[in-house]
Amino acid sequence: MSDSSSSQQTGSPLTVACPQCRTPVVWSPESTFRPFCSKRCHLLDLGAWADESHRIAGETAMDETSIDEMVARMERDLNQQ
Repeated sequence: MSDSSSSQQTGSPLTVACPQCRTPVVWSPESTFRPFCSKRCHLLDLGAWADESHRIAGETAMDETSIDEMVARMERDLNQQ
């Protein structure tokens, strides 16, 4: 059984680890910054996304120049047909 289903059955609130510092956080409306334990941890995480320390795995996005070049190539190919 998972933590969330067992805590719902026993009536005790779900507790999660703060993604930043691993401090236990009770998942309730009173936990303003959930899943973070504090505003500080929330802002540290936001800053990591902003400076691209945190990333979602995947291919590198194309920049505008690459997109413009690709569109120009496709247009040339269509005009040659």
